[in-house]
Amino acid sequence: MNEEADSEDVTTITFFGNKYEPENVKVIEEIISGFMKENPDIRVSYESLKGTQYFEALEKRMETGKGDDVFMVNHDILLKLKAKGQAADLSGLRTIPDYTDQMLTQMKDEGKIYWVPTTVSAFGLYCNEDLLKKHKQKTPGNLKEWESVCSYFTKKGITPVICNNDISLKTLAVGRGFYSVYQQNNQKQVFENLNNGKEKLSRYLTPGFDLAQSLIQQGYIDPGKSLKTEKTSDDLEEFAKGKSPFMLTGAWAAGRVKTMNPDLKFSVSPLPLLEKGSMLVVNADTRLSVNADSRHVKAAEMFVEYFTQAENIQKFSDQQCSFSPLKGGKPSSVEEIRPLLSCYKDGKTVIGTDSMLKLPIWNLTAEASKQILSGKPVRSVMNRMDRQAEKERKVQ
Repeated sequence: MNEEADSEDVTTITFFGNKYEPENVKVIEEIISGFMKENPDIRVSYESLKGTQYFEALEKRMETGKGDDVFMVNHDILLKLKAKGQAADLSGLRTIPDYTDQMLTQMKDEGKIYWVPTTVSAFGLYCNEDLLKKHKQKTPGNLKEWESVCSYFTKKGITPVICNNDISLKTLAVGRGFYSVYQQNNQKQVFENLNNGKEKLSRYLTPGFDLAQSLIQQGYIDPGKSLKTEKTSDDLEEFAKGKSPFMLTGAWAAGRVKTMNPDLKFSVSPLPLLEKGSMLVVNADTRLSVNADSRHVKAAEMFVEYFTQAENIQKFSDQQCSFSPLKGGKPSSVEEIRPLLSCYKDGKTVIGTDSMLKLPIWNLTAEASKQILSGKPVRSVMNRMDRQAEKERKVQ
């Protein structure tokens, strides 16, 4: 989006993001339009790229001194930008006190704030209710029930779980691996030990990747197909056909699945990864940062402050089928994700990219997932992940 202004005396700021789907861009455009109406002397230009291409482009732009004024970040890329002093301190924004205590814990970094979330995303299990009902199977509420339903469909010649080559298995591994840590409220000490190398990531992630490998070996996941399946695109198209009972991916795609096949009755349930129940992996998501080297830092901060006002956050998180990161924020009104609410309210959650962990866990676990799908044994994959984590510690 790049609207022309009547006056030549305007400041133009650029906004770079990885939200490229038309329905997402439409909401962003509405927020940008509202900001420019209130601030006619500032023009905002939005550009987007898809998936991993976006973060590669963002890093290159910042390295060459051609970074945008405002951009979307994730946990891993921010570690690099912050280390280079390229992320501005946003702690002075007037909307900061509106965030929940949990979000502020994630955002605050030694008294400063380098990013602000606009959603709390959740990763769940998409369940084809039509297919489950047809075969007289129930939505699984724990690991044993899930494996039982998967076993049933496998015997019928149906591969039950659609996976993509990025977030499906890593969220499963992170959730199962760190759940007890969060329930014991011990994540600060655990992440400190992981940051300084006193403990290895494999200690916590091995059980989750063992489970992933078990699901593959039992025929519940097609590893070859999963390696070629791009997240929130190929996987959604496959699930929308209505021939598979389950899909592992982000709940934010529920609206798109609904659009693809309006007649498909489905729901997004908590991850049935526990012996006694289910849980959620959540992230402070669609994070906005300001380029510390921008010529228009003040204007960029004004835009981010406007974007994070309660009305705009609600509008954006609702469209993203996500939860609001603000106090008193309402969850998305999309009916299909309602089953996630109880786990979220009850605190049965794991933060996928906790800010207290200074390792690029999202990238490390994505690579480990591809190795598992390629048929590598868990032990060798975990050893490789630990070696890479050690390299990252030395760089920091």
